[in-house]
Amino acid sequence: MSTPRGTLYLVPVSLGDVPWQHFLPAQAQTVAAGLQHFVVENAKTARAQLKLLDYPGALRDTDIRELPREESPAALDALLAPALAGHDIGLMSEAGCPAVADPGARLVARAHALGIRVVPLVGPSSILLALMASGLNGQSFAFHGYLPVGDAERDARLRALEEESRRQQRTQIFIETPYRNERMLDALLRVCRAETRLCIARELTTAQEWVRSQPVAEWRRAPRPELARRPALFLLLA
Repeated sequence: MSTPRGTLYLVPVSLGDVPWQHFLPAQAQTVAAGLQHFVVENAKTARAQLKLLDYPGALRDTDIRELPREESPAALDALLAPALAGHDIGLMSEAGCPAVADPGARLVARAHALGIRVVPLVGPSSILLALMASGLNGQSFAFHGYLPVGDAERDARLRALEEESRRQQRTQIFIETPYRNERMLDALLRVCRAETRLCIARELTTAQEWVRSQPVAEWRRAPRPELARRPALFLLLA
């Protein structure tokens, strides 16, 4: 008789240093607190997140494994071995929801291939929260991750995204490394058309949360927001 397989739970974590009650339903916290096996990007930050979730177990005795850089089925199968043996596993991201703009998607795909049940738990996604708060088109949108770092390449990409947004009425969403946020805003205000709507969503779900959405022309006249070394998302609709 074959052993029943465990479940891969997708466990959201905080977007900032806030109590879990501020961003996670009690049911999701209860599920996470009952797990003994986790797959994470970084074990050290995962332990900090588990402490934030009031994890009741001894973390030194908890099975916490890091996602490998390689994408071979064998490496992913090793991480999913507890589920194949009948134990539940939690997949955690560095921030927010796992497997969304996140390397954990590879593990989820492999779990499906092996017939392991996948259950997403409710929690914060900075991408969706920013879109919700932007007032931009929520029917058609795309997340592009990080744009090129070089000035010429980044500016060309912004022009292309703005033109695509204008033609398809699609909200374009992207992020930048926090210490380059101000350079990204400079580029947006230099490159984009005055009528293009731009939203900046900073430090979502935290006490420092700040969201503003207005045409580029108004951004050019307004005082600059404090963005240096603060996590933020940029959204535009032409």
